Amino acid sequence: MSKKTETNPFAAIFGDMPVDMSAFNDAFKSSAALSEKLSGIALSAAQKNAEISAKWTRDTLTRMNVATKVQDGPEDYSNVMKELSSAMVEAASENVAAYAEVAKKVQMDTVELMMAASKDAQTEVAATVRKATDDAVDAVKKAATKAV
Repeated sequence: MSKKTETNPFAAIFGDMPVDMSAFNDAFKSSAALSEKLSGIALSAAQKNAEISAKWTRDTLTRMNVATKVQDGPEDYSNVMKELSSAMVEAASENVAAYAEVAKKVQMDTVELMMAASKDAQTEVAATVRKATDDAVDAVKKAATKAV
């Protein structure tokens, strides 16, 4: 039987180098957790926006129901339309402000989350680099003692 010689130089060089896949797994888990939190922020905002829209629609339909009632005279129709348009402008202003509050909360929550994630990532990267450096030094020492 003949001995099979190593033909891949990278395998020969890096064969003794330890590869710790846990760093990649941890990075994947961190990324998935961040995505879950960001999705939660987005879904919460969408739900609040849907509630604002539904309430605005219900209020508009109620006002329209009142505006379509039979009036006594032409000036009464004019007054009803004037009241309706005034109420619609006020409702629009209130609802746009409510949408702005939701957007402001999303922005604040996202910035807070990203800052926390950045701090966590920085800590993880520092630990991974420290471990990789220690492992590489150990591998070089082992290779040096084998060569002697």
